Amino acid sequence: MKTLKVKLTFLEDCLGTASNNKNLHSDYIASKAPNAKSKAEEIEALGVEEYEEKAMTVFPKLEDGTPFIWDYQIKGFFKDACSSLQRCKGEEHSKKSCGLKAYKKIIDGCIFPEPRKIPIRLNGTIGELQRPLRAQTAQGERVTLAHSETIPAGSCLEFDVVCLSDTYADAVIEWLDYGRWKGLGQWRNAGFGRYTYELIG
Repeated sequence: MKTLKVKLTFLEDCLGTASNNKNLHSDYIASKAPNAKSKAEEIEALGVEEYEEKAMTVFPKLEDGTPFIWDYQIKGFFKDACSSLQRCKGEEHSKKSCGLKAYKKIIDGCIFPEPRKIPIRLNGTIGELQRPLRAQTAQGERVTLAHSETIPAGSCLEFDVVCLSDTYADAVIEWLDYGRWKGLGQWRNAGFGRYTYELIG
């Protein structure tokens, strides 16, 4: 078992991913959750991505108002990074990722970011960003206005990544490296949420 201690610093603003409309989550989760306990947890987690465009997306907050990201958002980033790097066969920066079979199961069962709530140390104040979203649908082009909270560049977070097998640690490093091209949060394809990092222990 190996634990990587990571300090991540945003190079660009990071956009919130959680809907600010809790009733929206309640209605959606009520149709999906198998029981009351999981319904309550999911509503609290603000995790319905399908409805992000219909309300302002925000960062969840600790009791003292500190914004944070959930551990599972790091896992989701790792899956995205590994999937992309596996398309880069033969490259030195993707060698460990390309060697992983069933990488989603490995990330789900053997790699654990900690703590559950990862506080964000702000470099300034939380802002807002509005932008149009365009999509081609069967009814023609659809345009929606998206509105998100933003965490300023220079903000940072610290967390651990526990690898239940040492053999996965080098792949985690590749995924962390990938963050300089595609980062965390909303609108990642536009460069938001990109970061640099250092191992601090």
